Amino acid sequence: MQRRTFLRSAVVSSLALTPASQLLAALAPDNKYRKNIGIQLYTLRDALGKDTAGTLKAVAEAGYKQVEAYGFPNCQPLIDGAKSAGLVLNSTHFEWTSVTSPKDASMSDFQKTLEKAKEVGLSHLVIPYLHDGERKTLDDYKKVAANANKAAELAKAAGIQLGYHNHAFEFQPKEGGKTGYDVFIEQFSKDMKFEIDIFWVKVANLDPVELITKLSGRVSQLHLKDLKDGLKLPEFGNLPQDAFKELGNGIIPMEPILAAAEKAGVENCHVEQDQSPDAMASIKQSIAYLAKL
Repeated sequence: MQRRTFLRSAVVSSLALTPASQLLAALAPDNKYRKNIGIQLYTLRDALGKDTAGTLKAVAEAGYKQVEAYGFPNCQPLIDGAKSAGLVLNSTHFEWTSVTSPKDASMSDFQKTLEKAKEVGLSHLVIPYLHDGERKTLDDYKKVAANANKAAELAKAAGIQLGYHNHAFEFQPKEGGKTGYDVFIEQFSKDMKFEIDIFWVKVANLDPVELITKLSGRVSQLHLKDLKDGLKLPEFGNLPQDAFKELGNGIIPMEPILAAAEKAGVENCHVEQDQSPDAMASIKQSIAYLAKL
């Protein structure tokens, strides 16, 4: 049996457990995620550094409708290039220490970020990462959660949704077997949402569909990427560069994830591939895969 045939068979088996109404919504050509599929621009960081405007034009020509930026608020070329290419910019990853380690009680740096986000017309800001020193213990995660909740309240007042993007390290057991992500689930306020990266959830040897379903109503966005077969999981350290695969070239079936996202009220889905020898070719392959499902 060819590998693609095998993967499709595995997907069909998994979809047998998905309610028909959800499945039809996920597979429909006008599914809201397919119609407005995004790309996290970190995927194309090397090409963007060489030719920002030309790369963003190629993104639009590949069929992507929106982009999620990174490095905000210091990423004006990405903002300008997206606008010129006709790409919608709803969301961005931003300089997160303005929230996780604020310099003052008023979070003045984050408030400046909010002002810029309103000026640009963003609807989502996302904490993209935590430094090692911000995540050593469960108390560290509790501190992050408390600061994120405060920032989320400020963001809400500005008409912007604050979210948190995971890697795998949040799922690594700490004191008493509890994880940092457990702390976030317990302590994030109703104003603080999750941007779930399905790749890193799988790297932690968890089921992305189960997590999306568990957090229904609390997930604002998804990152879609695929994982190489044959890796020993869970893995909380460094992955080989070829662990990151185009959609359809790995072990994560996308249909159940899109169906779960629809049911959970997820707003946006963004393709991302952290590592690729040819990032532009990879994002074209991923969007073509979504189109043919």
